Amino acid sequence: MTATTDGSTGAVTPRAASASHSIDAPAATPPTAGTRDVAARAIQRSTDFLLSRQDAEGWWKGDLETNVTMDAEDLLLRQFLGIGDERTTRAAALFIRGEQREDGTWATFFGGPGELSATIEAYVALRLAGDGPDEPHMARAAEWIRDRGGIAESRVFTRIWLALFGWWSWDDLPELPPELIYFPPWVPLNIYDFGCWARQTIVPLTIVSAKRPVRPAPFALDELHVDPRVPCPAKPLAPATSWDGLFERLDKALHVYHRVAPRGLRRAAMNSAARWIIERQENDGCWGGIQPPAVYSIIALHLLGYDLEHPVLKAGLASLDRFAVWREDGARMIEACQSPVWDTCLATIALADAGLPADHPQLVRAADWMLGEEIVRPGDWAVRKPRLAPGGWAFEFHNDNYPDIDDTAEVALALRRVAHPDKDRVENAIARGVRWTLGMQSRNGAWAAFDADNTSPFPNRLPFCDFGEVIDPPSADVTGHVVEMLAVEGESHAPHTRRGIEWLLAEQEDNGAWFGRWGVNYLYGTGSVVPALITAGLPASHAAIRRAVRWVESVQNDDGGWGEDLRSYRDRGWVGHGTSTASQTAWALLTLLAAGEREAPSVERGIAWLAGTQRPDGSWDEPYFTGTGFPWDFSINYHLYRQVFPLTALGRYVNGEPFPAGSARTGKGS
Repeated sequence: MTATTDGSTGAVTPRAASASHSIDAPAATPPTAGTRDVAARAIQRSTDFLLSRQDAEGWWKGDLETNVTMDAEDLLLRQFLGIGDERTTRAAALFIRGEQREDGTWATFFGGPGELSATIEAYVALRLAGDGPDEPHMARAAEWIRDRGGIAESRVFTRIWLALFGWWSWDDLPELPPELIYFPPWVPLNIYDFGCWARQTIVPLTIVSAKRPVRPAPFALDELHVDPRVPCPAKPLAPATSWDGLFERLDKALHVYHRVAPRGLRRAAMNSAARWIIERQENDGCWGGIQPPAVYSIIALHLLGYDLEHPVLKAGLASLDRFAVWREDGARMIEACQSPVWDTCLATIALADAGLPADHPQLVRAADWMLGEEIVRPGDWAVRKPRLAPGGWAFEFHNDNYPDIDDTAEVALALRRVAHPDKDRVENAIARGVRWTLGMQSRNGAWAAFDADNTSPFPNRLPFCDFGEVIDPPSADVTGHVVEMLAVEGESHAPHTRRGIEWLLAEQEDNGAWFGRWGVNYLYGTGSVVPALITAGLPASHAAIRRAVRWVESVQNDDGGWGEDLRSYRDRGWVGHGTSTASQTAWALLTLLAAGEREAPSVERGIAWLAGTQRPDGSWDEPYFTGTGFPWDFSINYHLYRQVFPLTALGRYVNGEPFPAGSARTGKGS
């Protein structure tokens, strides 16, 4: 992140006059003077901090931290392609070693338990970097791996990486044929039945699976097997009458097909898959703006004869270098993705709700940058929605093929807070985004992240797909953000909005919370839904809102903050429970403030916790992971969450809600 060249911060006042179609908050009962003063000082510090981190072009981007498999696989890719260098290897190993736990393992989130596949990949990467198996930190890791069943118990992706070097047999991996590319969209298990992230990963892996390459291994990995003589112990098949049993037998049939597949058909399928991959390469050389599809696409194309100096591969490798974060200690961390659009719209919302004038030059600059990121061409979503006009925004710098509904909703909400000089440009962009979002509504009335009705039950059952969620069903958090956007656009009473609201009310848990698909977990889901329902016109006295308030207050920590551990995705005992964090405390406060609990003791305690844990420079510290890629399986620490959400909550505490019910624009649904 780069500090802006404009060092001005502007006065932070209760909500300033905004754009012509923005909505000013009505006068609200002020919080107690003492707490308000504390919050106002925290707002000023936080605003100054956030403004100082805006890029000169207008965007914000915090680091996106995941786990060491990104770094390990980067080293394995370089080893496979023969492009490793000492500086990169040394820096990656420094980062990986620094993430190892005392018991020798690596976790997939801060404070989490050791994870087998991550530990295996980290161990292999350190072996590539020169760490010997007899060194204490390596011996501890190997012993732990063996105690958990060894390589044989790791996920499919881990074993694919090992198969590339002969450390695992391709025969002992699930099969996924490239002929899949020919399945039409109406056939089960066609590539569009998979979520976009899985689709982009699976297509190149079908080529890798068909080619089955093996590079010379620089060392053996016998120490990671329970019994090196039997690296893959036989397992009984599930009953043939079960879904698992059916798909296990399908996999065996695909292994037979691999041996007898017509050469011409297989060659044509791989070439068709290659064309599909190349057509989806972004302008920056990446695929989908995320690291895994880029890595596997590079391997697949290289196996088909593309030289590393070929423009497609050269651009792809250069894009991967841009995912590297070099730290002051010399360590190198790989981001799985980058989040500038998401970070920028959230930062804009936070600063506006904190009282920064709507025409402040840095807000205008942010709006200008977001407008320039609008996507106006069709993507893979058009396979299911061929007559829908394009519009909307993606998550990353470059991902025109996969705009997402969540970003589109939040960008529209951010633009409504800014007094941009080109009003027609703003109106037209928002109108296109709203139209596209409405067209992406699923049949059940809700919204997913990237596709409509991406709910096939089959992809998750494939033995190949054990790496996390591979479909994109609607979620409460995305649907909440869309409902809020539609309400602000004057569509509260339109049929599509009412269907979304009905779906949200039906999805509320018995305890009063909503599940969080893209953030951890029920605190995020509830913090996304309640403000949306209130903005759409539900009264604070509504039974669903009261249940949500009771739940949020019931899980407040003794220190006044809120936290929820990622283990809540696996263990109901963790729901709403965990160490207090800045982002999750903010989500709880956003729920309570929207529900009219501004003067409640729980709110004052939460505000006091935020102010009391703020650092002198106006920021917050948050090592805990509060974002998700796949619930439990792939966790994310968005480094800007700890800044934007607390500022949003503090701003709404002092200034009131940004879009109170009844103050929305007049729309055709009103």
